[in-house]
Amino acid sequence: MKIGFSTLALFMKSFEDFLDKATADGFDLMEILCEGPYWPRNIQSPEDGLEIFASYDVDVFLHAPTIDLNPASMNPGIRDETLRQITETVDLASKIGAEAITTHPGMIHRLEDRIRDMGKYFAIETLKEANEYAEDSGVILSVENMPHRYAYFCNTAQEHSYFIDQCGCHATVDLGHANTTNDPASFLELEKTYYYHLSDNNGKKDQHLALGDGTLDLNLINGIDRGIIELDNYDNVIKSRNVLLNLSK
Repeated sequence: MKIGFSTLALFMKSFEDFLDKATADGFDLMEILCEGPYWPRNIQSPEDGLEIFASYDVDVFLHAPTIDLNPASMNPGIRDETLRQITETVDLASKIGAEAITTHPGMIHRLEDRIRDMGKYFAIETLKEANEYAEDSGVILSVENMPHRYAYFCNTAQEHSYFIDQCGCHATVDLGHANTTNDPASFLELEKTYYYHLSDNNGKKDQHLALGDGTLDLNLINGIDRGIIELDNYDNVIKSRNVLLNLSK
């Protein structure tokens, strides 16, 4: 398995710091969280130091901005801006040679079936258009599953599979999110999974604990190809990496 980490653990550091840390600690992969100072719209020009990525042997993924965005929004302006920011992330991926970007499937804010049905339609239409743009750019668009709450889309493997099929995109399977369902193993059966987010929790809340500190069945991780450890503390990233290395022995 190729192992990497989300730059959430090193938030506010530079791209060079991310790459140096990944190289020094023997990581194969890295996922850049495109929020705050890493917002794609602000880092598209050569003077932003994007050429540095070609100097490192680390496979890079991007996590598109999701804060305050929603492909399932009832507000067409929010959907349009969400699409715009996903396509800007695709453009950034093309410039730095990133293989894939991950985004979220959206959510609803009024918990009614009719609203959820409408939101699902809007989300799929938005993500389908985003995927067409990504395909034309030679970048993989990957939609992530969410924790098991009614407001979130892709909160079951069945719905996640439906989104992937309807949008034509790939899947990012977050095993921490999957662990909040009654059947995390079902997410391993999805087709077109490009990579995995790895963290642990108590099976109820999305806590982003180090692997082994929660209830996730670590045997589920055996056999996956690419895993991004998604934690907000780098010491716990290293702790989780060591758990993964011991699993593979």
